[in-house]
Amino acid sequence: MPMENQTKVTEFIFLGFSSDPQVQIFLFLVFLVIYLVTLVGNILIMLVIGADSHLHTPMYFFLFHLSFVDICYSSITVPTMLMNFLAEHNIISVNGCITQMFFFNLLAGTEVFILSAMAYDRYAAICDPLHYTEMLSKGICVQLVSGAWTIGFLYALLNTVFTFRLHFCGPNEIRHFSCELPPLLQLSCTDTFTSQVVLFTSAVMLGAISFLLILISYIHIISTILRMSSVQGKQKTFSTCSSHMIVVGLLYLGAFIQYTKPSSVSSVALDEMVSIQYSILTPMLNPIIYSLKNKEVKTALRNILCKFKFLK
Repeated sequence: MPMENQTKVTEFIFLGFSSDPQVQIFLFLVFLVIYLVTLVGNILIMLVIGADSHLHTPMYFFLFHLSFVDICYSSITVPTMLMNFLAEHNIISVNGCITQMFFFNLLAGTEVFILSAMAYDRYAAICDPLHYTEMLSKGICVQLVSGAWTIGFLYALLNTVFTFRLHFCGPNEIRHFSCELPPLLQLSCTDTFTSQVVLFTSAVMLGAISFLLILISYIHIISTILRMSSVQGKQKTFSTCSSHMIVVGLLYLGAFIQYTKPSSVSSVALDEMVSIQYSILTPMLNPIIYSLKNKEVKTALRNILCKFKFLK
């Protein structure tokens, strides 16, 4: 059918999780609590790091930026989702959808490379402590974070440019709660082979490079820990990496499920659960993990709360 005879789609409809009003109200409350916990937790981490001079180190510099990314990451999808739970028609314009997808990809790409920088920080601190301040000077830390944002921007721009070349002529129902590229490709009435290749190649390269950087860092870290003679020293050193390892595991778990599931398994529910895990739950859990597993953060938070009580 010629393109000129087809109706051009100008907006998409999110089908969401359920059309049952009672279920929607319940989900609204659940995700509202998750979003508020995400905001409060990450803002607290940022305030604690900014207020306590003892935390003005490379590790907490990266954690500060990770918390900022998590706030933005969650804010891209959750507020729209909350409004859709209460709205009669869950509509978003095509340009609005592509814009949401751009920022989603930008923040996803930035986050994985900030985690890579955090792994390098642990490698430098454990494997080469004498040169730690040289390896992670303030200038190098800024360059690593700037590099993470640049890579995220290029990754998002690359996929967005190819998305703008697509034409949508119906249907316009997205079987998802947010705008991600795979569901959009299914709605295109033009050939999507190039976009699929670009998406798969860029996503695999982004994930593989960041994961390899983290893996290489931890191979050296584990090797150094195993050479330690003191059991207490091993436990103390390993505890400094445990929070980061848990966060990395949570982030890559969703990607692992998404890209290793059999091609015969095509479940909308599974795709939504994976998306919820890495785009909504992980940003909420990150500050909880770092505050519970990190004595310095807990001490700094306790000191700030004590000062606040004293002022009152």
